[in-house]
Amino acid sequence: MSANAKAKEKGWKDVPIGGLILEAGSSEKYETGDWRTYRPVWDQDKCKHCMICWIYCPDSCILVREGKMIGIDYEHCKGCGICAHECPAKCIDMRLETELQAEGAAAGAGAGSASGATSGGEAGGK
Repeated sequence: MSANAKAKEKGWKDVPIGGLILEAGSSEKYETGDWRTYRPVWDQDKCKHCMICWIYCPDSCILVREGKMIGIDYEHCKGCGICAHECPAKCIDMRLETELQAEGAAAGAGAGSASGATSGGEAGGK
């Protein structure tokens, strides 16, 4: 290795510590919900709108309008299940993402629907 190439290599002191965010707004570039295994499915009929799920959600994925839950932001939900665990009404059920995708594909094929909506009371953006 030449002296010039060695000078360009970063040493251990030049590498940022893991977990550091070096630039503001970097989360806007990624849909973190793309890598979840389980998806929270919300049952509107059982919901008491107590907002406990909203309080506990670490990613602010519980969508609220006028003091009531209106859906879940699946683009950013990582599927941790905290909302389902904390819900006293048990109106949020954690379901395998692959299972829901298979159900959606089967329903879409039969109904001819191309809407991007998923089960569980999903509402549009924030």
